Amino acid sequence: MNKQESRQLDALLELNEELENYFSNTIIPQLFVDANLILRKFTPPAMKQFNLKDEHIGMHLEDIKENFRFPTILDNIGVVISTSKILQKEIQTTDMHWYQMNILPYIRRKDNKTDGVIITFVDITPRIRDLKEQERLIAEHELLLDTIAHDIKNPILALGLTIEMLKRVPQQEPEMYPVLMENVERSLGNIKKVVNDLVDSRWKPQRHQAAEELIDLENILEDVRLALAHQITESNAVIRTNLKSGEVKFVRRKLRSVIYNLIANAIKYCPIERTPEILVSSGEQDGYFVISVSDNGIGITPEAQRSIFEKFERVKQDNNGSGVGLYLVNTIVTGAGGKIELDSKPGAGSVFKVYLPVLRT
Repeated sequence: MNKQESRQLDALLELNEELENYFSNTIIPQLFVDANLILRKFTPPAMKQFNLKDEHIGMHLEDIKENFRFPTILDNIGVVISTSKILQKEIQTTDMHWYQMNILPYIRRKDNKTDGVIITFVDITPRIRDLKEQERLIAEHELLLDTIAHDIKNPILALGLTIEMLKRVPQQEPEMYPVLMENVERSLGNIKKVVNDLVDSRWKPQRHQAAEELIDLENILEDVRLALAHQITESNAVIRTNLKSGEVKFVRRKLRSVIYNLIANAIKYCPIERTPEILVSSGEQDGYFVISVSDNGIGITPEAQRSIFEKFERVKQDNNGSGVGLYLVNTIVTGAGGKIELDSKPGAGSVFKVYLPVLRT
């Protein structure tokens, strides 16, 4: 062996040592699979996560696919090898865990051919659980406030009318009448103040409420996809985007709730024999940031459209749900000075357009 060959060998050994060091120390479950679907290498976290052993190296993935608890992993790898394009998706394994799976093609530079794939798995189960819990709490919070305000306003109106009637009725003890009326009116004023404070607190900044911030709509859509990951997987829903404007100033949790409810409804109200197809687009129009969510669902009749944003109204009465989602969407948007437009025909899907005011500086 001459000196040049010796240097090349040393360089190769050093490179291999660096690669081995990386694989040994990374905290991410990672697999290296060749073009023949043979498992060539995996990281220690992958060994722990998928119960892999040293003897699995050199085996065909078909023989150990049950370890990964994700039935379509072979098909996904095949797509990346055949197209040489990166595949990113959220997957749920059979043990009910969620992962962000990234399959990257391993391309040989000398002939530009895909010689295998590198697969990484990031556990996003806690994040999905947190997002779902946030959506539940937001819905409960908004519904509680509106229900309290609604239930108290009617008695207040009745009490006010009663007071007006009492003012016109002669009393047997006129000296007590002014005192009693003063007490009743004071109580009425206190009740009104409580209701007004309760309603206003939904939109005025409070310590427990997040302030408006400049939000990237792509990030909101990513959160919504994660929160609805189970529904998307079960229905095979396809969500596409066309974002001509990507940033808007708004309260993050409220914007997420708006998008969440619109996409959740688009999936829920799609015929069972049809794959939900949803397009989320955005742009600016006449001083508004416009978010459009269109679907290929069952559509909404003109009669239903007149009351669809009211509390406890549902497109289909036999469908699961509380009928609060669109009511909350409308309440959030109109409370921020925006508006919602709906274009829908039965059987032909729906298009919801959310208009949020753009504040110019």
